[in-house]
Amino acid sequence: MVSQSFIGLGKAQQKALGSPDLPIAVIPHPFGTRSREELREIAAKAAGDIARLLCEAAPASAKVAAAAPTVPRAKLVEAPSDLAELNKFYMQRRWGDGLIIAPPTREAVERMLRHTNRKPDDVVATIAPGMGAATVEYIAIQGVMAGCYPEYLPVLIAAAEAVGTQRFHLQAIQSTTNPSAVWLLVNGPIAKWLEVNSGAGCLGPGTWANATLGRALRLILLNIGGALPGDIDKATQGQPSKYTFCCAENEEANPWEPLHVERGFARDANTVTAIGALGTWSMNMTAKGPEEVLAMIADTMQYPASSDYMYGGAPFIILSPQHAQLFHRAGWSKAEVKRRLWEQSKIRAGRSKGSEFERMATGRRAELGDITPDSMVPISVQPDDISIIVAGGAGSHSVFVPVSAHTRSVTKEVVLTESGVRE
Repeated sequence: MVSQSFIGLGKAQQKALGSPDLPIAVIPHPFGTRSREELREIAAKAAGDIARLLCEAAPASAKVAAAAPTVPRAKLVEAPSDLAELNKFYMQRRWGDGLIIAPPTREAVERMLRHTNRKPDDVVATIAPGMGAATVEYIAIQGVMAGCYPEYLPVLIAAAEAVGTQRFHLQAIQSTTNPSAVWLLVNGPIAKWLEVNSGAGCLGPGTWANATLGRALRLILLNIGGALPGDIDKATQGQPSKYTFCCAENEEANPWEPLHVERGFARDANTVTAIGALGTWSMNMTAKGPEEVLAMIADTMQYPASSDYMYGGAPFIILSPQHAQLFHRAGWSKAEVKRRLWEQSKIRAGRSKGSEFERMATGRRAELGDITPDSMVPISVQPDDISIIVAGGAGSHSVFVPVSAHTRSVTKEVVLTESGVRE
């Protein structure tokens, strides 16, 4: 059952799940702006359509296969040797992201595969919404195309594992009208080995690892997950982070335990965390008191259009080292900062008007009970759902990263070969 604008997504998933002829019930788009009376009419028609489709005999091809087919190895394709023509060749087939592609030759892919002990045809994850099988080989191909060095492969494998988990809920990011992008956060010694920037400008250009790792994951989402912009990826405008979004945590400047330790990994473990980010909001705060800085962060987090408030999300705060040290000198633990932010970022439910208020009241009712316009609604179910990391260089700028409320960040360990990450 899909709305008119998502018929392409429905057909893609039919095919991916092995049932290309399963019937689809279609409802008008958009329906979120319609009156209750119009919605009743749409619902009544949809119920009739579903009943009729269920009663019709399904074609033999609509039966779901009992077992998933064997995933084929990548095929060699004859392509132009001229780089400009090669990139035209790729874009015509919608295999690129709009930036220049490095040729994934057999030799280049084999060099990358030497950095894992896993077999090329091992399936790492199933990538929604096309339900493509992300084999080690297919991941390596996307890494080469993005310009990754061969030693980056273990990070990409862990990233694919992270986005493929049920908790991350990639479907909600790949096909939404939200401008969702996947942000990769690297922790552990591997960040230094691979020179992933965690300091000044870590969310911007100028670092090979940050740029190519984030871009490689985007190509995985496009070419393996099938999230082609406009067809399956229905983002109304999108955001620049859909090209690449990757950094490391500045663990040396972090006065508390870093994110991966907070999540149960050893300090010397190497991890990558996938986060469904909706954008970045700069917070320039030169105040000298921790209470003042925290109040301004909490104020920034409050906006009625946030899906976090509608459904109870899990946003991220990137503290500058300066702000992190300010809180630490005040004797605040990371848990204390989270608790204060959670309390001070509550919004009055009445700030959401009309149908948006009704959506919030419905979305949070199971958690908060009946909601009135004067109810105070927290951004997340509990304080610990707010994640805090430390990154960046000198300066009084921190960053608020709102996250799609239908997804939760996932951290996976990066598994290295005995030879490590260097050739």
